[in-house]
Amino acid sequence: MKETQPRLEIGMLLYPGLTLLDLIGPQTVFSWFSNIHLVWKTTDLIFTDTGIGIQPTSTFETCPRDLDVVFAPGGFGQQAIMDDPEVLAFLADRGSRARYVTSVCSGSLLLGAAGLLKGYKATSHWSAREALRMFEAEPVDARVVVDRNRITGGGVTAGIDFGLVLLAKLRGNEAAKLTQLAMEYDPDPPFDAGSPKSAGPAIVEQAMAVMAAEMGKLAR
Repeated sequence: MKETQPRLEIGMLLYPGLTLLDLIGPQTVFSWFSNIHLVWKTTDLIFTDTGIGIQPTSTFETCPRDLDVVFAPGGFGQQAIMDDPEVLAFLADRGSRARYVTSVCSGSLLLGAAGLLKGYKATSHWSAREALRMFEAEPVDARVVVDRNRITGGGVTAGIDFGLVLLAKLRGNEAAKLTQLAMEYDPDPPFDAGSPKSAGPAIVEQAMAVMAAEMGKLAR
């Protein structure tokens, strides 16, 4: 497929403690068609919640003002920036003009804190979904939720589904199918434990304990 349209301008928020797969799944989907700006307060190396470093390519000041997509990932470090005025101002400003305002996992809570989800349906990681009500958003139990120009993905691996849904809107179904094939995205998980409904209460309880412990480590 020959790409003749201008490259998309996508701003993807970074912050210490973000979940790498929240970011890299959609970033991989978008990469053939986009100029991707990895944005943080500085261009110093930041570390994800599994210890892998990422180099920002733009700051809040140097990121293009007009974006096709503004995107927020989730992660254990997200709680620390929920009331950060610089982060919320960046999201609110770029989100006010972007064609699509988007997130994966608990990144939707950042959009909510920036005032970008009031009156919209949205999703998040299953453990954080109900918290969307604090921001006057309507939580939806779904892998990807589209409400006008707000597109939100569920937890972590849902970022690939989210990215393909958004790419289809921006560049058409053929582009999305080509990308899916190139990524060999053909899920066949070894266990039926990818949601609280299928995993069962005992595994859910253990998962909540592990996630709480990880969040506690970052808070110290």
